[in-house]
Amino acid sequence: MTHDPAPLRPAWIAAGRRRPRAIVLGSSAKPHVLEEVCRLRPFIQRHSDIVAEAFDRHRDLSTSDADIAIVLGGDGSILHAAKQMGANQLPVVGVNLGRLGFLAGVYPDEFVRCFPAVCAGDCDIVEHLMLQCTLLRRGDVLRRELGLNETAILGGAPFSMLHIDLYVDSDLVTTYSCDGLIISTPVGSTAHSLSAGGPILRKDLRAFVISPLNPHTLTVRPVIDSADRVYEMVVPEPNESTTAVVDGVSLGTLTCEDRVRVEAAEPKFKMIETRDRNYYRTLREKLGWGGNLRSQSS
Repeated sequence: MTHDPAPLRPAWIAAGRRRPRAIVLGSSAKPHVLEEVCRLRPFIQRHSDIVAEAFDRHRDLSTSDADIAIVLGGDGSILHAAKQMGANQLPVVGVNLGRLGFLAGVYPDEFVRCFPAVCAGDCDIVEHLMLQCTLLRRGDVLRRELGLNETAILGGAPFSMLHIDLYVDSDLVTTYSCDGLIISTPVGSTAHSLSAGGPILRKDLRAFVISPLNPHTLTVRPVIDSADRVYEMVVPEPNESTTAVVDGVSLGTLTCEDRVRVEAAEPKFKMIETRDRNYYRTLREKLGWGGNLRSQSS
């Protein structure tokens, strides 16, 4: 496994423009989002040109000519923004109005401090792996979905154990007896996969994590493999409501004739990272890694 190339140079700086063109995104259904937008809008306009605002998560942003996307909310808002941008992934600044916020790592006060530096090009733009999930039935494509976190097969009612065949590059790997199976990107390794006992992958690795949910055999553990391979999941005897899900969006109820294919997507998610933020600082703060317990108790 290798790292992606070095951080990208901001497009507006490379083009010789002093101010980036920005779109402001968020969900109007989330508490405080519109209130925070009204508070921050004059500040954003002092340092960038706002070319669009979108608070409807169904709006197509795949043709936007903006340079950056400012997403207010939590990690869920960023997942929706990535889906809205489709093949046209803009560098994202995530302003955390939610709770945990691995992707939305900058709080509003931090945003006010760092955004002028971002607009001046004093930042890194780091690309992250996305996945393409395809649902096939008897070889015909029923649906395709772009994802940033994960694809999961979830059992559903009547909640009996599933048997899920996993194929990698058309070779049968194993049959999992479990409640479900997750194929996660490195970005998604701190989400559902982590709660299922999966490992944390550095976000710029080009790899997938395969994590079974409550496997029947205790020796079955999560596996990391290259994102350059093609992964397929088949459920020979699905429950009545066994479902394939990509980043919380259902692709549909599965039948025994379906294959759920997961592979690396061509678009890459782009995250703007400020100089005072780093990967391990984020993990330390978000996961509550306390370090020396003796020093904490003194």
